[in-house]
Amino acid sequence: MSRLIFASICLAAAPAFAQDFATGTNNTPWWEAESASDTADGPALAPTESAAGNNAPLSDGTELSRLTQSVSNRPADVTVSGEGVPDQGGAATLLADYITLEGDRTLTASGGVVVWYQGSRLVANQVRYDGSTGDMTITGPVHLTRPGLSGTRDDAILIADEAQLSQDMREGMLRGARLVLAREMQLAATEVTLTGNGRFTTLNHVVASSCRICAEDPTPLWEIRARQIVHDDEKNQLVFDHPQLRAFGLPVAAWPGRVTAPDPTVTRMSGFLRPRFRTTSSLGFGIMVPYFKTLGPHADVTLTPYISASRTHTLMMRYRQALWNGATEWNGAITRDDIREGDTRGYLFGAAEWDLPRGYTLGLQVQVVSDDGYLLDYDVSDADRLWSGLTLQRVTADKLVWARAGNYHSLRDDEDNSTSPAQVADAMWVRRWRLGGGEAGLEWSAHAHRRPSGEDVIGRDMARASVELDWRRTEIMPVGLVATGAAGLGADFYSIRDDSRYDDTVTRARPWLSTELRFPMTGSDGTASYVLEPVAQLVWSPRRDSDDDAVPNEDSRQIEFDEGNLFSLSRYPGWDGRETGLRANLGVTWTRFDPAGWQVSLAAGRIWRDDDESDDETPDLLRGTRSDWLLAGHYSDISGLSVANRALFNDASDITRDELRIGWARPGLELSLGYLWMKADQFEDRDTDLSELTGEVGWQVAEGWWATAHSRHDLEENRAQRAGLGVTYQNECLAVEFNASRRFTDTDQVNPETDVGLSVRLGGFGQQDQGKGTVARRACMR
Repeated sequence: MSRLIFASICLAAAPAFAQDFATGTNNTPWWEAESASDTADGPALAPTESAAGNNAPLSDGTELSRLTQSVSNRPADVTVSGEGVPDQGGAATLLADYITLEGDRTLTASGGVVVWYQGSRLVANQVRYDGSTGDMTITGPVHLTRPGLSGTRDDAILIADEAQLSQDMREGMLRGARLVLAREMQLAATEVTLTGNGRFTTLNHVVASSCRICAEDPTPLWEIRARQIVHDDEKNQLVFDHPQLRAFGLPVAAWPGRVTAPDPTVTRMSGFLRPRFRTTSSLGFGIMVPYFKTLGPHADVTLTPYISASRTHTLMMRYRQALWNGATEWNGAITRDDIREGDTRGYLFGAAEWDLPRGYTLGLQVQVVSDDGYLLDYDVSDADRLWSGLTLQRVTADKLVWARAGNYHSLRDDEDNSTSPAQVADAMWVRRWRLGGGEAGLEWSAHAHRRPSGEDVIGRDMARASVELDWRRTEIMPVGLVATGAAGLGADFYSIRDDSRYDDTVTRARPWLSTELRFPMTGSDGTASYVLEPVAQLVWSPRRDSDDDAVPNEDSRQIEFDEGNLFSLSRYPGWDGRETGLRANLGVTWTRFDPAGWQVSLAAGRIWRDDDESDDETPDLLRGTRSDWLLAGHYSDISGLSVANRALFNDASDITRDELRIGWARPGLELSLGYLWMKADQFEDRDTDLSELTGEVGWQVAEGWWATAHSRHDLEENRAQRAGLGVTYQNECLAVEFNASRRFTDTDQVNPETDVGLSVRLGGFGQQDQGKGTVARRACMR
């Protein structure tokens, strides 16, 4: 029976096996993650991450330039955990079946030898240590790991048949060795040499792959063969000497020199990113080859040449920087192509955000494009209005400060920039406090806009200053009624220029009163529970009896009537239009909660007015003494299915508006469908009915295969507006993305276009996020 000997032995006073061998040195802050082998489809094409400043688009539909998550999510505090940090002491722990000591200088351990030293673990059949030279001769199989990093991105395993190492295990030679990085990249070599005090691992006559290799079929999906591969543990990179790429065992590409690539632990490193192949009907076949360059730990730039066969020469750019009190990102491109021969085209989108003292936030946005069709031609953005300017805001529990000033530029064919508001400025200050058992509020706002044209009527310029004071109080009555009373007074001052139909200055003031009764009731049938709540609201404000205070309606041209504003004081979203007179808002909601995990709710309501004040400037939704009936329903369950429908219909049961939304999110399926129908409305400049169907779906076709499809169809015109398909395949070592889309927009500046794209990504180079769906993994027979 073998004897078990456990000893603690000081092998050397010098530093032992370097910590850097098993852990990829990475001093990059975590908020700057950028894979050097994975990026969005075309890194300098379009910002697609979280928005800077206000996260929602502007109320006029203008898109905001966006900051990527890596620069917008700045940490307030960074804590470094000490878990898994190896012991920096100089003692080693040895476990073996047999230990013999020859003289006083040579130690031999054999039989299940395990050595722990500074967080590293060495497993071998025999270890012979020569104290006179400090060398160790190790007989395999040799297995060198760091248990504290097992399963992490920094995990590294070195396996060999035999080894000759220095006493600190930082330098030496291993034969018949295999290096596994982050349990992704495998490198097998006839010989491995450790040099540079453990920094460099040199593999000779080596094969590298991140694909799983089976004994019955040892040919991987892809592999890289090289004379030599050097792993730099300080820079976390792999240097290939005369690499040759093979697919299914057949050579497909080679390079007669050196190629540098990141190892699997890298989050950001200078180098080329994965190329993207793109074919469009207007630009032909082309290729984008992004180059990513780090500019220190807090900034980087991506340059993407886009070359299409004799049709376009484009250089795209993205610059990002995280600041101590903010972040900024700039995307742009410059182009010479055959679409507009002889013209230099391009765009520039920029966004920045700074945290100021006392909780203020300052935002900057720049959106400039050379022509109306460029953004669509190069798949940058679908935006049809651009806004550039500054935003300042501060939000606390009882106060809001918000201001914005900038310039609008429209890309729509039916909008003339000379007669549309170009320079626009807004400001708002809101304060609320407790007063008299209720809540009082004071709001001040200002707005100004200017049209470049100086012509009468179509070149109208306006400025407005408004102030409103309100007070409201809610009480719960003994019978369960919830009663709310409110009162307020608002005043507006307008300055109007270049429009002879209106006075130069207009002042108006309107008091208002409101009372509301709610009667929430709950019940149960022994299985499900119910909530029923009828609501009655009465609102009064004086009617407008003359044209003395008439102002043009500039900010309330699109009116919504739904369950969200049924009990609002006014359905106009802005200040220029106001509902007046005596009106009653009546409605009821009913909700059923089922213990099986699903729920359904219904809401119905209508508005009654004591007088009809309709004129040509009154929206159809607000005309007459009675509004259309509102009926809305919602359904959701634990399977991820959600259905919502909202409809407006008149007394003749004719539907005037209808909106249906269906969403279903579950493993292997993501579905989104929408249907919209709107009756023609001259107030909103819609001469014909609007009927539109949109859909987007993604589903798991098979293991590793994820498919997507999207479409937008104009049912009234019976024609498609946009459609597309996409397929992604990913396994443990490869990801292939293919997409094809068709845009049917046909205007003076934009022609219909078909776009086909393809990108391929090899696994094991840099940290990469898993896409949607499952990953196909090769199964080996045992």
